[in-house]
Amino acid sequence: MILAVLAARLGAEPFLDGLRHTDPRGLLAALAVTAVTTACCARRWSLIAHGLGVGISFGAAYRTCYRAQLLNATLPGGVLGDLHRGYRHGRDTAALGLGLRSVAWDRGSGQVVQAGLAVGVVPLLPGVLRGWAAGVLAAVLVVAAVVVAVARREAVAALGGVWPRVLLLSAVAAGGHVVVFLVAARTAGVDLSTPRLLALALVVLLASAIPVGIAGWGPREGAAAGAFAAAGLGAATGVEVAVVYGVMSLVATLPGILVLRTRPTSAAPSLTPSAGAGKGGSAWAIGPTSS
Repeated sequence: MILAVLAARLGAEPFLDGLRHTDPRGLLAALAVTAVTTACCARRWSLIAHGLGVGISFGAAYRTCYRAQLLNATLPGGVLGDLHRGYRHGRDTAALGLGLRSVAWDRGSGQVVQAGLAVGVVPLLPGVLRGWAAGVLAAVLVVAAVVVAVARREAVAALGGVWPRVLLLSAVAAGGHVVVFLVAARTAGVDLSTPRLLALALVVLLASAIPVGIAGWGPREGAAAGAFAAAGLGAATGVEVAVVYGVMSLVATLPGILVLRTRPTSAAPSLTPSAGAGKGGSAWAIGPTSS
């Protein structure tokens, strides 16, 4: 729907320009950066999974994350790959709930850190975007705080020791996505100072995480059109940059094809009661079920 509205208002030219401006150097940069960001995400998930008692080795997590990214980039919604890895890991460790929650905490921590970074660049945004961005970011952080409060026992007792590393890995991963966006913008010929472009990138990438559209396409282009228009660069330029970024991101997930049909070997489950489990409690159901 969003893509159809953009095409009706701006025509097909911004989309075609985005495809034309995508070049091999940008694609190689995206592949290299995504290899690093995937490693960060895999390590983060491994830390969280071990904390919950459903450990997975870094190597297995790395392969699984690549496969999940490929599925996210090619299937509707942009989250089916993560749902698949949570379900499969939970089934492999005979703890479906914990397997799914490990991925929920993994993905959620990344989004919260990305939102936190976006808060820091709000002053660099065009005036018309500052109020909107501040409101959205405040809502994201409030929801995150509520989720942590509801799942406090699990978050504090089982994961307390890993949160500093999880947050650092999330920050590095978010930085990698921003770098790919900056490369896409420069590839499309955008001449804007790097700090201001970074601010636009964080807002657009935060919007692209909304699980609607087709494989991430839609919210990203809509947010880019609005953000770049507000910055005086034109909505068409925003769409063009978003298309370049989308193509680069899709190509960067292609290594996931190599493990698409393989079953990564997870570490054996270690379902032991956490420090926060009460007498007679079970580590199979720490805290409420995340979705």
